[in-house]
Amino acid sequence: MKRWIKCLGEYQRDALLSPLFVAIEVVMDVGIPVALAEMIDKGMAAGNMNEVLKMGIIMMLMCTVSLISGFVGGRFSARAAAGFAKNLRKGMYYKIQDFSFSNIDKFSTNSLVTRLTTDVTNLQNSAQMILRLCARAPLMIIFAVIMAFRVSTELAWIFLAVIPFLAIGFVLITLNAHPIFIKVFRLYDRLNGVVQENVRGVRVVKNYVREAHEVGKFEDSSEEIFQKFVKAEKILAFNSPMMQFSMYVCFLVISWLGAKMIISDGFTTGQLTSLITYAIQVLINLMLLSVIFVMLVISKASAGRIAEVMDETSDMQNKENPVMAVPDGSIKFNNMSFSYRGVGGKLCLQDINIHIKSGQTVGIIGGTGSGKSTLVQLIPRLYDVTEGTLDVGGVDVREYDIETLRNDVAMVLQKNVLFAGTIKENMRWGNKEATDEEILHACKLAQADEFIQGLQDKYDTWIEQGGSNVSGGQRQRLCIARALLKRPKILILDDSTSAVDTKTDALIRRAFREEIPNTTKLIIAQRISSVQNADQIIVMDNGRISAIGTHESLLGQNEIYREVYESQQKGGLGTDAAE
Repeated sequence: MKRWIKCLGEYQRDALLSPLFVAIEVVMDVGIPVALAEMIDKGMAAGNMNEVLKMGIIMMLMCTVSLISGFVGGRFSARAAAGFAKNLRKGMYYKIQDFSFSNIDKFSTNSLVTRLTTDVTNLQNSAQMILRLCARAPLMIIFAVIMAFRVSTELAWIFLAVIPFLAIGFVLITLNAHPIFIKVFRLYDRLNGVVQENVRGVRVVKNYVREAHEVGKFEDSSEEIFQKFVKAEKILAFNSPMMQFSMYVCFLVISWLGAKMIISDGFTTGQLTSLITYAIQVLINLMLLSVIFVMLVISKASAGRIAEVMDETSDMQNKENPVMAVPDGSIKFNNMSFSYRGVGGKLCLQDINIHIKSGQTVGIIGGTGSGKSTLVQLIPRLYDVTEGTLDVGGVDVREYDIETLRNDVAMVLQKNVLFAGTIKENMRWGNKEATDEEILHACKLAQADEFIQGLQDKYDTWIEQGGSNVSGGQRQRLCIARALLKRPKILILDDSTSAVDTKTDALIRRAFREEIPNTTKLIIAQRISSVQNADQIIVMDNGRISAIGTHESLLGQNEIYREVYESQQKGGLGTDAAE
């Protein structure tokens, strides 16, 4: 509860004022039946028109105050609920930014998106109902019951008699419906995954004419959600008839007993009218509570899912007094092993021992699944090593301030990502202070300037989300330029020139040698020509190092390297002349 109250933040004033105005509205609504009884008994029954006029004016004033209070209270509750959702979403988003890759893998991207959208919206709706209706309904019930007891103690006990019946019904509904809603939101995660995958891969879908298959996947997920929701709603459907049954029974019993009391005990028509009005108020607000109850059952599942994210602690934290500067780009793996599942999990990398001097160019070759990408992702501490140590600049990476380490390691991943915005804006992800001249220079080094100059708006050309309006090779070159703008001590290219031709690849590598000789360069590649002039080449096989050496030594000593080289020579993928 403290967490949710804290999320109100600057909107706590609105959250406090809303119930206050609701209370004023309730007092006015409860007072109207009293005035009505006075009008009937002392005005109409006695033929006193002055009393009728007097009580009529009082009732009009009370109605006006009630209307204004309800309007103002509604505005405050809407503002508080929207602010609560804004702060909650912001807090979750900031929390996710601190997650390590393993934390994100634990929840999955689809699940996090659902929690930030659907689940937060559920809590926003519940917050507004709690501030508005959950304040009004209990107050109205309490005040109405008190006033009913003032009118007739015997008849007022009828209201209280139905409460145990309703309480048992609510508990049974909750116990049966809540687990279903938990499953429903997990299905929402899967549905989001289907939609995101389809939208991202729409070109592949259309190319293979698989629209019907994708529609089928969507319909299956959607149908499963529908079936679960129907099952849950069937349970919640008992709520309304249960409330209506209680309301009508109370109404009939009060009317029957009240009519008998008018005849035998001197009970007045005005008193019966006011009592019936209070009965209607009590039972209508019980109906409102039942609506709130349904919403709370749904939002309870959402609250649990959000709490999981908020309570998650990143497994990658800075130590006390972390190292705030990376001395150089040297890298050393010491008996290092790694598992995505941590200690005790299946090892993806085993017994890795590598020493890379600052400024060296190192090539990494290996088959699919050999652990190449996993190896380099440990350097900027996207994951932590499971066994052994990994040093950068002579210091264990776990000793560094995480931001400091990652600022000095630039990484161009296999999946090159550009963001919606201009080319300049994308480039400044590497260095937000970069000048136009620095951007131009970086793009020339990455061999991107030539195609940029051919665009209508040049460096102000708009890039669509994901870089969908540029080719794969162009996207790779832009990402390399962005990485160069960081002026890193270590530059990692994870198969990031696979979509460019061999001549352009060779020109990029030449620019690296001439322009950033002091930067340590790690190049994961499938083409031997991309790494054969490296200072050392690492050959990986099934999570282990098969061999380390130069191009010439590996040709003579390592069978894996030699087979790859010979197959590429036969396929015409030899060294480009520009090399």
